[in-house]
Amino acid sequence: MKTIIKILFIIFLVWMATGVYLLNTNHEKAHIVMGLGIFYMSFILMPIFIYHRYKGGKYKKYVINNNTSIKQKD
Repeated sequence: MKTIIKILFIIFLVWMATGVYLLNTNHEKAHIVMGLGIFYMSFILMPIFIYHRYKGGKYKKYVINNNTSIKQKD
């Protein structure tokens, strides 16, 4: 899973670099390339990263509920 995320991130970086190059050369499709790059990051890369990061319940020690607040008061 880590390698998939790294590959997807590298694709994102190349995509954004291409978009910046197209913006600097005043290409007519530059804004579309940049917009699709942001779309790719927000709907493909980030959900996969969040799923990988939080699978297995590692986040539960950071959640505050009534039981943990009572234990902290004692």
